[in-house]
Amino acid sequence: MSILCVGSIALDSVETPFAKAERVLGGSAVFFASAATLFAPVRLVGVVGDDYPLDDLDFLTNRGADLSGIEQREGKSFFWAGRYHSDLSGRDTLATEL
Repeated sequence: MSILCVGSIALDSVETPFAKAERVLGGSAVFFASAATLFAPVRLVGVVGDDYPLDDLDFLTNRGADLSGIEQREGKSFFWAGRYHSDLSGRDTLATEL
């Protein structure tokens, strides 16, 4: 039996007190699918914009995930930017673009 994962596939910019990453893989569906492939085959469904680097999702394919349910549309992808606090238990959202 496979797991169907429907959710956000995003680009994130994340700041911590130790490092900063710009426009990296993000979104709840990506993180869930990554973990779920450890237990069962995963089918991922979602939509991304034409700015999304689909090659970045190859790691999910390499883990056995089926990405045929991802649709790329004209326009921008969901984007989130945030800054984590020094204790890493809290964060501030700096930007959300839908």
